[in-house]
Amino acid sequence: MELLNTIINFIIAIFILVTVHEFGHFITARMFGMRVDRFFIGFDFWGITLWKKKIGETEYGIGAFPVGGYVKIAGMIDESLDTEYVNHKVEPWEFRGKPVWQRLIVMAGGVFMNMVLATIIFIGITATFGESRTPLTTLAYVEPNSVFSSMGLKTGDRLRSINGAKLKNWEDAYDPELLSASTVRYTVEREGKELTFTAPKNLLSSINDKQIPPLRPINPPVIEQVMPNDPADKAGILPGSLIVAIDGVQIIDWDDMVEIISKNAGKKLAVTWMHLKSATDLPLTADLIRKNGQTFITDITPNSSGKIGISSRQTVESERIRLSFPQAVVSGLMQTKKATVMTVQGFAKIFTGKEDFRKSVGGPIKIARIANQSAEQGPVSFMYFVAVLSISLAFINILPVPALDGGQFLLNAIEGIIGREIPFEIKMRIQQVGMTILLMLFAYFMVNDLLNF
Repeated sequence: MELLNTIINFIIAIFILVTVHEFGHFITARMFGMRVDRFFIGFDFWGITLWKKKIGETEYGIGAFPVGGYVKIAGMIDESLDTEYVNHKVEPWEFRGKPVWQRLIVMAGGVFMNMVLATIIFIGITATFGESRTPLTTLAYVEPNSVFSSMGLKTGDRLRSINGAKLKNWEDAYDPELLSASTVRYTVEREGKELTFTAPKNLLSSINDKQIPPLRPINPPVIEQVMPNDPADKAGILPGSLIVAIDGVQIIDWDDMVEIISKNAGKKLAVTWMHLKSATDLPLTADLIRKNGQTFITDITPNSSGKIGISSRQTVESERIRLSFPQAVVSGLMQTKKATVMTVQGFAKIFTGKEDFRKSVGGPIKIARIANQSAEQGPVSFMYFVAVLSISLAFINILPVPALDGGQFLLNAIEGIIGREIPFEIKMRIQQVGMTILLMLFAYFMVNDLLNF
């Protein structure tokens, strides 16, 4: 079932991104009177399609291979490597028959629409749900063996600043501009003292390599529900209880508790837990339970799946600040800017060898895995992922690489500068080389994804 969900979420994400990108090429081409022969989402290799229909002069379709898409504009060398038009005179409705400035706009149309999509998503999320604010009074959880752990940060530290910029809340700690700086220094408070730790140069790739955030607010192991007839219920554990230790090992975060329980399927565990003796009007928090709760020690044996039948209660203090629509627009634009800066700086680190190339880049398998993880966290998380991926797609496409939009943009710009068309044979050879490079990269990413799956 998880595999099916992964495939579905991947297809949804790619469908949205490719449709928007190719629509950018399509609408600008039509705006300048160019004939668009085909508009396909997904590739129709060997003529295999899921659906197609010709409307007017354009054939619309969905290819059977959901790893991209294309718009075939008459009189242009593209992914189809069609050469038939060369034997005919230049027509006014062909790509090659239009002024250079119009051709450049068409080539940039896809990238522009990807940026617009990201901005609309950020604005939409902010306008609908507001901005989240989690106070720094919630201490940090540092995943064991993570990049933050190797730096010297510890669970229980209180974040203070990054690169000297004072943090107002946990959301500031995830600021893309701060994390993608050439040097990243974290200042934390520990036992009344301020300590500063410097992150390694491959910070972003180390974070992206993890399926869960390696630095986040502590999520205390407070129980929301106890499933009937499961091990926890049979042992007498009650909703609203706080798990404080397992076999004598102190537990302060939900994930730590889950890891211990899942590794001990079928084995008896001594679970120490606390529960309030009487009801209270105060918000139920881990601190309140520790202060006023009664302590119990109960033997529990996780089932064969490594579970005891409990669910987490959200006790981390967080609030949503409602914004007016104009404020949401400004916030969405700023989020787009920050995500773009992070993307550009991230790729710069990859190109200069400061980030691990193999861990920083991903192919369809890695994208599908992250898409599914985002979808499991809810539609807001999934759409945020789509927005960030849309910016990455825009940046990759604008690179001056043959067969990408940036490569085509560069060729057409050169034609504008020299005042004549580059010989067809040269442009075709460049396109063929570019397609070969892209196919080789695609194969590399697939193998890399499988090796790091």
